[in-house]
Parts: sequence; C-alpha cells; structure tokens
Amino acid sequence: MAIQRAAYLHCVLKYLDKSPMNNTTLRERFGVDEKNSAMISRIIKQAVQDNRIKPYDANVETKAMRYIPIWA
Repeated sequence: MAIQRAAYLHCVLKYLDKSPMNNTTLRERFGVDEKNSAMISRIIKQAVQDNRIKPYDANVETKAMRYIPIWA
C-alpha cells in the first residue's frame, strides 16, 4: 500500500512540474533497473485500480501512457 502512495506522490510532483508521470520517471524515482520495469508497471496498475492516478490520455498505446493524479 505504501508503494502505491509513493507512486501517487511522485505523480503529484510530476503534475505540479507540468510533466505527466510515466513508467520511466517512476522507475528512475525508485532507482529500479530498466530490466525490472514490469515491477513498476504493476505498481502503476495498482495505483490506477486504487483510484490514486489516472491515464493522461487513455487513447494512446501502453508504451506511451502517461499518468496524472486522479483529481487533476
């Protein structure tokens, strides 16, 4: 649960910086190696299911997906 909160807070920071969060920015924030990006994808998926974040544009392909806080 804490990891999804950290993902949400990262998303808020990125939103305030006018730059939507994506898998790469969250992976870099957590210091996760690129080969383990699937772990970050699972964290993002759970944060979306927990209604903490939402896709910036749901009509783009998965690799180009960006996220913003649910309230934005």
